[in-house]
Amino acid sequence: MNANTSTKQKRTIIFKKVLRALAVAIGAFITAYGLESVLIPNNVSDGGVTGLSIVGSQLFGLPLGVLIAILNIPFVFLGYKQIGKSFAIYSVIGIATLAFGTSIMHHIPIIVQGDTLLVTVVGGIIIGFGMGLALRNGGALDGIDMLAVLLSRKLPFGTSDLILFLNMFVFIVVSTVFGLQGAFLSGIAYFIASKVIHIVEEGLSGSKTYKIITSHPDLMVETIRDRLGRSATYNLVEGGYTNEKFKEITCIINRLEDSKMKEIINEIDKHAFIAVYDVAEVKGGSFKKKDIH
Repeated sequence: MNANTSTKQKRTIIFKKVLRALAVAIGAFITAYGLESVLIPNNVSDGGVTGLSIVGSQLFGLPLGVLIAILNIPFVFLGYKQIGKSFAIYSVIGIATLAFGTSIMHHIPIIVQGDTLLVTVVGGIIIGFGMGLALRNGGALDGIDMLAVLLSRKLPFGTSDLILFLNMFVFIVVSTVFGLQGAFLSGIAYFIASKVIHIVEEGLSGSKTYKIITSHPDLMVETIRDRLGRSATYNLVEGGYTNEKFKEITCIINRLEDSKMKEIINEIDKHAFIAVYDVAEVKGGSFKKKDIH
């Protein structure tokens, strides 16, 4: 590989990373718009850390953006330790943009008011699209997803179950500020948002199994281990037409690592054969990862 080719590849990688960071930031601005123009003016909250930040802002009169930034700090560190450096960086970009967006949009015109059903649907769709766009590009706007991923490794529950369970406590807290009706509407809006995230990000909860056939299996497994902290297994397979023997790689990851896995595969072998399966639940075995930095 000559110097010009290497430089060109580096520029391409940098350009793709910039585009991903921009997409995460756009997703954060969309989410901020949904919060400030639909949900918050109608006494409806979001779930997760953002929901707790909204409650804190209402109770103590603190800027919402400041609370979002501060309360997400431990979860960003958690994401760095458990998922990886790039995920943490993209999440910092997303959370910082969300905090900034809520500050500059605090007094924008309200687009929906009064009709509770319309408020929950429109608000849920807007914030779901924004959060899904961020997740699709490797970043998160709310720390509760990261906590759920970690707890799912320690407890006999799936990620989606834990996200729902953790948010039940959030909406109980929301009820102290917005009342029971506000808490119920917040729950409905969050449910709608979660479905939109699933559509945009293609896999809101659970894990994914990657089956990969590549001409560089050893390098692929080593890179996945080094950059994702994930182990993988080999299956010896044989082509039905050519009778050529291959090492088929099988690796299970969580949804937050999906974009990073695709990036690794694309860098090592653009022509690799890939099959991806949604996994409802993973228990036992060695579905654990090493800390990566």
